[in-house]
This record gives sequence, structure tokens and C-alpha cells, in this order.
Amino acid sequence: MQSQPQPQLAAMLRGQMFEGFLLVKAAEQRTSSNGGKYLDMTLADRSGEVNAKMWDGAAAAPKALSVVKVRGMMLEYNNRAQLRVDKMRLPEEKDPVDMNLLIPCAPEPPEVMREALYSRAREIQDQGLRQLVLARLDAAGDRLNYYPAAQKLHHAERSGLLHHTSTMLRAAAAICAIYPDLDADLLAAGVILHDLCKITELSANEVGLASEYTLEGQLLGHLVQGVAELSRTGQELGVDPELLLMLEHMILSHHDLPEFGSPKRPMFPEAEVLHTLDLLDARMFEMSHALSAVQPGHFTERIWSLERRLYRRKNR
Repeated sequence: MQSQPQPQLAAMLRGQMFEGFLLVKAAEQRTSSNGGKYLDMTLADRSGEVNAKMWDGAAAAPKALSVVKVRGMMLEYNNRAQLRVDKMRLPEEKDPVDMNLLIPCAPEPPEVMREALYSRAREIQDQGLRQLVLARLDAAGDRLNYYPAAQKLHHAERSGLLHHTSTMLRAAAAICAIYPDLDADLLAAGVILHDLCKITELSANEVGLASEYTLEGQLLGHLVQGVAELSRTGQELGVDPELLLMLEHMILSHHDLPEFGSPKRPMFPEAEVLHTLDLLDARMFEMSHALSAVQPGHFTERIWSLERRLYRRKNR
């Protein structure tokens, strides 16, 4: 057993020694300007990732999404953190590898979040709509327990899809209490189903990380896939045609603009609220994640998805 907790990458300072387990995001052997071989890697834990160099021409590149034990020193190159790896090996059976320290995980257990979705679905008054939502959840199966919501950016974490959806579901309930003219059941159905086809858009393993987009994900995407699955399942169950069409529109329009994948903008209130909640939850996640990596009173680096830097207030 390790005598002290493993340091987190985001909290390490220049000149600090590191010894512990890290997740390999990417690794390849490269040739330096003087002809020497070295490993160029992206290593990560749940706090973030860092570029790492191992100046050993004989070392083989570890596989992506594998775990390695590393000893080295945190340095700085071009104003960015860089880990100089002195020793590296694969874990042994006796090693105390805690995957919760290596992979970003949703803050709640997946079983709790998944039951929240099922519980709300069972409350839907319209029988056809209720059966549709439950059928789509059943089709997703146990993949919901570990699937991320993205390969990068918001909710790219183990159980991230459940995290994103369950948070939006709570926000939807609060919004409906303020705006009682909204159809709360239709909005809840849209929230539960809007990203469900990310389980076919992304290729992810039970570790909870997405390695790439599937062929279907690249050619169609989760919006088109979601509408197709809704249409098929809704017709099989005999869902009211207008209700089904409105739900399909909510899925298709929840990215709002063509440049973000939606061919139609939201055209009724529940569709508009779904888009707004989706954008809000994504941005709140990205902001929280970025701010957690900087000290109070400092700015983050420019976040390309938000097109800005963020400030972390003092004493917070």
C-alpha cells in the first residue's frame, strides 16, 4: 500500500515529484531532432491531464486507456505543465489501483441517477408517452450506468450521460413550477430522451471513457439517430401522432442552430426550454471543471468551447 495519498495532477507544482498510477489517454514513440527516440504521452487522472515525456528510446508506448505506474517530476514547457517520466511500468496484481482517482466520475452513484429517470418516466400521465420513454430506457440497458455524455467537453466522465440527464430533469421540474403552462410530462420525456442515442453515437467501454465516434455517430449523429428510434418505437406502441411528432422535434431542435447540428430551431415552449436547459447544464459543467483547476483570484486559460477565459473569485 502507498504510504500517502497519490497527488492529483491539477494540484501539482513545478519541481514536485510524482509517484502513482495514471490513465494513458494517448502515447506514441517519436524521434527527436538529434535522432533519439522518446515517448510522447498524454497521462491523466480525474483532476485533469498532462503532457508527459519519457526520454527512453527503448520504452514501448503503452496502449490508450491503459493504466501505468509512473515516477517522475512535474516541469514546465512553453508555460504549460509537463511531466518528465523517469520510470514507468504496468500495474501488478498486488497494486492498489483506485480507478475512482483516475477517471472523472459523476458525483452520484449511477444506480441512484438511473432510478430517478425511471421514477419520473413512470409518473407520465399519457400511457403511450410513458411506455415510449420506458421502452427507450430499457433499450439503453446497463450502458447507462457507465456511458459518458461526450468524448471531450461537458460530462466526459463515467456515468456522465446520467449526470447530465438527471441534473436537467431536476432543473426541468423547477422550471415547470415557475411556468405552469408548460407540459411537464412532455418536457421530462424530452430531457430523458434527448441524448439517449449517445450510447450509439460514441464508442465507450465500461471504464467510462469514449475512445471515438462510431460509424453511425459520424454519419448520422445522436439527434438523427434519436428521432429515428423514437419514430420506430412510437409507431410500434401506437403513441399519439402529434405527441410523437412534438417529441421528435424536441430531439431534433435541442442544439438550436444548424452549425450545432439542429436543422430546425425550437418551435414551441417545451422545445425551447429543453434547448435552454441543455445549454445551461453543459456550460455550468464546463465552467465548474475549468475553475476547479485554478487558484482563487486567477483566470483560467481561454476555453475554446466557451470562447472566453473565466475568473475564479477569491475566498471561494
